Amino acid sequence: MHTETTSEQASKSLPDYTVGPRQRLVVEELGRAWQLNRTGDLEAIWENMSREEFGEDERMPYWAELWPASTLLCRWLSRNKRAISGRMCLDVGCGLGLTGIVGTWLGANVVGMDHQWPAVYFSRENAALNAVEQPMWVQMDWCAPAFKPRCFDFMWGGDIVYETRFYHPLTRLFREYLAPGGRIWLAEPKRSVSAPVWDRLAGDGFNVRKLFTEPVPVEGYHVTVNLWEMTLPD
Repeated sequence: MHTETTSEQASKSLPDYTVGPRQRLVVEELGRAWQLNRTGDLEAIWENMSREEFGEDERMPYWAELWPASTLLCRWLSRNKRAISGRMCLDVGCGLGLTGIVGTWLGANVVGMDHQWPAVYFSRENAALNAVEQPMWVQMDWCAPAFKPRCFDFMWGGDIVYETRFYHPLTRLFREYLAPGGRIWLAEPKRSVSAPVWDRLAGDGFNVRKLFTEPVPVEGYHVTVNLWEMTLPD
């Protein structure tokens, strides 16, 4: 006999965010207007965020937002088109799929991973919407990845170091799946809460450097975003 946990019961009661009306976002970058669909019922997402539905092992529904860090990553990928073209790349926490779509458009072989199924669903929908060849979208928890070791030449993520509980899973992911000589690019809004993580990464053996800081326009104002590069010692 199987007794359902509160988390299992709650997950069955959550709405299916992949059906119903869409809200269309447009991002003007790299000479294109990138169109991104997401659920049109954002209120339902936040209304269903009780502790019963999102336990300690769950992820908050950050996939439904388009973060300024992703926009800066797109700019950086474009500047490194020659480097990533034809290479295996991992988009960590793909969200609505923007950076994975842009990376593929620039010629990279992209795997886009996210813990939550709606993120994977909308990422695939958005690649088709922008007439870009589909990256390999996978629903996968970065706490339990299932890739071939050291298979990615590049990894990137937008605003993924916002919670300290993700530090160890992410550093394991980086160590186990980054190819020799590979590079990791992480973009994050300039904020004091995440400042200590970069010294911690350096202390744990990563080569860490801030590449640059740029303002990113967001609905009438600007967010200052940092871009970091990490490598592993040879």
